[in-house]
Amino acid sequence: MPSSEKQLSLFSNRFKWSLSNLFADRSAPGMQLYDRALLFAVLSLICFGFVMVMSASMPEAQSLTGNPFHFVWRHGAYLVGCGIIAAVVLQIEMRHWQSFSPFLLLIVGIMLVAVLFVGTTVNGATRWLSVGPIRIQVAEIAKFVFAIYMAGYLVRRHQEIRENAKGFYKPIAVFAVYAFLILMQPDLGTVVVLFVGTVGLLFLAGARLLDFFALILTGILAFVALVALEPYRMRRVTSFLDPWQDPFGSGYQLTQSLMAYGRGDWFGQGLGNSIQKLEYLPEAHTDFIFAVIGEELGFVGIIIVLAVLLFVALRAIKLGNMCLALERAFDGYLAYGIGIWICFQTVVNVGASIGMLPTKGLTLPFISYGGSSLWVMTAAAMMLIRIDYERRLSVIQAVEGRGLKQ
Repeated sequence: MPSSEKQLSLFSNRFKWSLSNLFADRSAPGMQLYDRALLFAVLSLICFGFVMVMSASMPEAQSLTGNPFHFVWRHGAYLVGCGIIAAVVLQIEMRHWQSFSPFLLLIVGIMLVAVLFVGTTVNGATRWLSVGPIRIQVAEIAKFVFAIYMAGYLVRRHQEIRENAKGFYKPIAVFAVYAFLILMQPDLGTVVVLFVGTVGLLFLAGARLLDFFALILTGILAFVALVALEPYRMRRVTSFLDPWQDPFGSGYQLTQSLMAYGRGDWFGQGLGNSIQKLEYLPEAHTDFIFAVIGEELGFVGIIIVLAVLLFVALRAIKLGNMCLALERAFDGYLAYGIGIWICFQTVVNVGASIGMLPTKGLTLPFISYGGSSLWVMTAAAMMLIRIDYERRLSVIQAVEGRGLKQ
């Protein structure tokens, strides 16, 4: 084993997760062991999310269960799961994800089918598989696995995508199958995220503009049709356009959210002092947690949160660029996919809560309450850390190889 690999052996065969091991500076001179800024940003968002879930969920928990800490304890358990997932993902080499990407796609496809027959229904939507006390939202896993599959496909069929419409539409066919299964739950928000991620990766891979624009047009028409054919989706769109027309009916959630932002002003009412979370604002600790952040921490608070989320997304895009420059195509496309996913889901969540977009039921990455979303986002972030680690290792090995030749 080269000396540089020994120095960078954060991910050894055995788990070594003491703080001294995690933050020890064993890298080559001038070379960090891993992207500490990215790791710190992700951990900060997760810890901040725990604080905000605690603040936003207590009134509803008291009303539903008689225990104000009901959601807090559950979220704490989810964080333990995050630690386990992070430890596992950081140990897996990227070549294994690339090799097993079609197999993972098949497994999640089977799980999506299973949801339709044995899934758990909540608020009229059948989106969860129950495994003992744990409920898994398979659509969240589908986002993660589909990004891995797309990265692997772009590596295998890169030239075909650039030159042949057949290569372009093969992954679209796979997306269509996934989209159909997810719409049966129903979950239009996840389908939109998958579509944007797919289109974004195909564009970055150099797909022909004719195919690209045809896909965009088809996607827009399909979205309009899906909204028009479902009355509840149409109500969401009309209430988004003018929520004050029916402030106690279809526009209730958005009007309460806007009131929360209005009360927040520049510096907020103070942590824990939100009025709207007192059962005025539905889903205050999940889909609309950003409104509570705005009310309690104000404009300054939401700008800071958005800045950190933007930093994570841009870091992923930059990592994709660096990997492609080193001809690590799978790692690069996967980093792109994760960056697009985090950025777009943040835009949709925040846009829905401030009235710029229709409500889609998407969580705020790393912050909203929900085990499946938090676990999948943690896995994606740790995969970025692993990609960056392998990239740094390859750079050092290349430098050492040139030194030996000299």
